[in-house]
Amino acid sequence: MNVKHVSATDAIAQLNAYSAVIDARSEDEYLEDHLPGAVNWPSLNNEERRLIGTIYTQVNPFEAKKRGAALVAANIARHIERELLDKPKTWQPLIYCWRGGKRSNALALVLGEIGLRVAVIEGGYKAFRGAVLASLPGLAANLSYRVICGPTGSGKTRLLQALAQAGAQVLDLEALASHRSSVLGQIPGQPQPSQKRFDNLVWDALRRFEAARPVFVESESKKVGNLAIPDSLMLAMRASPCLDLQLSDDERVALLLEDYDFFVQDTALFCDRLDALVELRGKALVQAWKGKVHTGQIEAVVRELLTTHYDPGYARSIQRNFSQYGTSKKIAASDRSAGAMGQLARKILAEST
Repeated sequence: MNVKHVSATDAIAQLNAYSAVIDARSEDEYLEDHLPGAVNWPSLNNEERRLIGTIYTQVNPFEAKKRGAALVAANIARHIERELLDKPKTWQPLIYCWRGGKRSNALALVLGEIGLRVAVIEGGYKAFRGAVLASLPGLAANLSYRVICGPTGSGKTRLLQALAQAGAQVLDLEALASHRSSVLGQIPGQPQPSQKRFDNLVWDALRRFEAARPVFVESESKKVGNLAIPDSLMLAMRASPCLDLQLSDDERVALLLEDYDFFVQDTALFCDRLDALVELRGKALVQAWKGKVHTGQIEAVVRELLTTHYDPGYARSIQRNFSQYGTSKKIAASDRSAGAMGQLARKILAEST
């Protein structure tokens, strides 16, 4: 038999052994989440999947299966014509659908009949998702972390980027979540991934790290925007040694004006986002900030946001949530520039070896 079925656990362990990972689900299912490196060959596309579901419930299963079979056969033919004609006989794909049923097996059957050796994940994406969630606690616990702390605007993300460039292992949760982890942290034009996708991205990053080397990560709260950090990872981070990043207030303000330039360019967007602070800071103060924004005093508003909103909240939260913050090592960059952050990153790595 050229088609074999493998468990989700075995598939995960052998992902790199396959020539390709093929997701046979619809485009929307694929976009919500998929296996690392998977390409999308829908057996039924979004509209076709809805059509077959309607026929199944409103007519009968037999008619739905006939129509579905015709659509699946046509789609598989197009995939083969588009993607397979230049592949050698040694090309070995791993295929999955939602539960390892008709969609993945139909594709696998045809590819197997061609003469390719094909693997299908038993239980499909659903089993993969379960295996990811089951393995996350062990992966998180098996690593050692160095938590980069520091108030808003101190350059934590820039330092993480510099550490990564210097060869360190870095887990950038905000990059994975497409969010800057504050009330004002939503990035225009960059929607956050689904929770499933975020969990998968975190899992994929953790599984690639070497346990013998530390992983640098920022002192996040439990949620990055609308996405929850896995509990096991959050617990490990909060129990880990901390590095307390210092930067002057003037440099912090300048850094935030650079990193949040979209607020400088779109003051209406800035004012709209400030409304999220009404419940915490009161309508009068928020209206005063918005008035200053309208008159071009954006730098003054950023400075007040730091002193009035962000810094007090950070001071309370970091002491309460990160158990080793009290003994954290103070580190400082001379300024906010990439050069200064790179110099600090190299110093950190040199002292950690």
